[in-house]
Amino acid sequence: MRFVRYDDGGTPRLGLVRGEAIVSLAPIADRYPTMHAIIEGGDAALAAARGVLDTGADALALKDAKLLAPIERPSKFMAIGMNYAKHLEEADRLGIARVANQIWFNKQTTCISGPYDDIDPGVTEKLDYEVELGVVIGKSAKKVSVENAKDYVFGYFVVNDVSARDWQFQSPTMTMGKSFDTHGPMGPWIITADEVADPHALDLRCYVNGELRQSNNTGNMITNVWSQISHLSTAFTLLPGDLIATGTPEGVAAGMEPPVFLKAGDVIRCEVDGIGAIENKVIEPA
Repeated sequence: MRFVRYDDGGTPRLGLVRGEAIVSLAPIADRYPTMHAIIEGGDAALAAARGVLDTGADALALKDAKLLAPIERPSKFMAIGMNYAKHLEEADRLGIARVANQIWFNKQTTCISGPYDDIDPGVTEKLDYEVELGVVIGKSAKKVSVENAKDYVFGYFVVNDVSARDWQFQSPTMTMGKSFDTHGPMGPWIITADEVADPHALDLRCYVNGELRQSNNTGNMITNVWSQISHLSTAFTLLPGDLIATGTPEGVAAGMEPPVFLKAGDVIRCEVDGIGAIENKVIEPA
């Protein structure tokens, strides 16, 4: 199933995509009013949603809907850095030291925006893009083994880990440069894990103004999704609805020679096969 959040006259609503239409989940909104409630509801919530999808009427055409970020603000939005070999090579050219362990940083949840929302550069002069596969945690995870990690995934989405490169390295945590408002566009929906046979066999691409900048396959991650979940849950509990951005491949603006950073008017399209695509326009700083 593909869960969406959409704007209904200023009120966020939950729905499911069926063909080219959205089926409203209003019939179960008393029990499951939010995406968090759906995730926390587990199998019972999924069964209820499936029942609405099978019997409900189309609420509106997908093309006419204003889609919102597919989940309300999560407790955590974690992202892994340097998780594709060729992206590591880009980092080498930029003088970024390699480390043996997984590199994690927070994206503050206030950065989250919808799949087609504008990107405001804010004060950065080095705005960059990063197409990534996103993961939604489905149940509380603590000290999860690599072998069992897949059981803790609710679903997947597309995310652009928009980065302010001139702010990113002001702090070793990288959080400032990864968390500007509007710098976390995601969606267009959350597709449930049962519809993704293997999250490590998906092509992903990023286009800027129609020009292909990034192209790789999630099978080339250095640390796969299961190892990421296991590693994070060793330190702290992952909660239902927590988000993970699983790393970006080579081709970012900072790695180009010379760098070609984003500017107002640029349109960035991020795609992950089997999941979907998001598209965002850079605007003048507000």
